Amino acid sequence: MNDRLKYPRISWGYFFCTLVIAFLASCTETKQETTGLNYNVHTFYYNWYGNPSFDNEYRHWAHDILPHWADTSYDNLKGFNGADDIGANYFPQLGCYSCNNSNTVRQHMAWIAEAGIGVVTLSWWGRGSFEDKNVELIMNEASKKKIKVNFHVEPFNDRSAQTTKLAINYIVKKYGSHTAFHRVKGKGVFYIYDSYLIQSKEWAKVFPMKNVLAIGLWVDETHGDSILASGFDGAYTYFASDGFTYGSTKENWKGMSEWGRENNKLFVPCAGPGYLDTRIRPWNAGNTKNRKEGVYYDLLFSKAIESKANVIGITSFNEWHEGTQIEPASPFHIDNYMYQDYLPREEDYYLKRTKYWTNLFQETTVAQ
Repeated sequence: MNDRLKYPRISWGYFFCTLVIAFLASCTETKQETTGLNYNVHTFYYNWYGNPSFDNEYRHWAHDILPHWADTSYDNLKGFNGADDIGANYFPQLGCYSCNNSNTVRQHMAWIAEAGIGVVTLSWWGRGSFEDKNVELIMNEASKKKIKVNFHVEPFNDRSAQTTKLAINYIVKKYGSHTAFHRVKGKGVFYIYDSYLIQSKEWAKVFPMKNVLAIGLWVDETHGDSILASGFDGAYTYFASDGFTYGSTKENWKGMSEWGRENNKLFVPCAGPGYLDTRIRPWNAGNTKNRKEGVYYDLLFSKAIESKANVIGITSFNEWHEGTQIEPASPFHIDNYMYQDYLPREEDYYLKRTKYWTNLFQETTVAQ
């Protein structure tokens, strides 16, 4: 073999480009070339579902109709019992499953892996809660698929800045040694939902935390300043209804991403396939976002990539109450209600479409 072909000459320009690409790769958590997963894509996962076989009740499938804050005509409406009549506008392909069923969780992780998603963000409602007790099961199944798990710290009882710190310490101590525990540069990752409800000066007493990456929720335009004052390591947008908040408005993501780079903060725009929650909030039709056979999802995901964010969130894998799920749904009806479905798309269409976007995001990140 020609030695020049065997040991090609490397120009300084090539060497520099190689260094740049290596640096960019070091700023991400992806190992897609070996796992097929993009670890810079996180999906919000709701582990709060239960059924009588595993949990003695239809937990969350049975759901109240939520009252309007000002219109009392929506008070005391009859809710849903579970089984065939659930608190959601879509019906899951798996039926009313339990997140304590290892077979269900195993299927979920298989689907998430098929979609190329590298990180699951668990809804967590406090120490000893229903959503705390199945964390290990979920992490075990996630690990089998090389998926990582981080946490979405919800407004649990008596949540304050101080109790949030204690909760994070508890999570790290209990689950931090698990192979599925998600870290970025050695730091455990925690999303703090509704962080703006606690004053920045209170958050600043506990954040930043050593070996923790805490990400606050950006809702209003001024929350960028609040995130900085709070000591958070970054911001995320969460909501899947474009225009619902300043943060969830896709046209703002480019500027918010620039804010992140200017302040050395992580920015996580969240794409969703649609929004529909009128079974549990019949007064909220104004925030409905039609899926448009996948066009809505494509638009939000493309805007998230265009913003040059380092991480993109997906709202959600299975928040069925708000109709943001990418989990497969099946056509289904009961006597007095016809559930929505993904037709003419396939039941697993949003998993396949997510795979397209996770791959494209990976390619774009390396090329930047």
